[in-house]
Amino acid sequence: MELILYLIIGGIVGWVAGLILGKDLPGGFIGNIVAGIVGAWIGGEIGLFTVGPVIAGIQLIPALIGAIILIIVVSFILKAVR
Repeated sequence: MELILYLIIGGIVGWVAGLILGKDLPGGFIGNIVAGIVGAWIGGEIGLFTVGPVIAGIQLIPALIGAIILIIVVSFILKAVR
């Protein structure tokens, strides 16, 4: 049950990051889950691991910031490839 909640929260964080930027990762909901989970890791690595509420083991604010960073980087890469 915890894994399912982790994936749902990751998807919501990725979706919110996409709404903020007006862009999304390819893959729909799966892309949003990846953005949220990888964003949580990025946010923790840049030192934001003690900020904001925690749901299902995901710090929401660092995950959101990390997902935004991830979407920006992936957008630049996809634009360069096109």
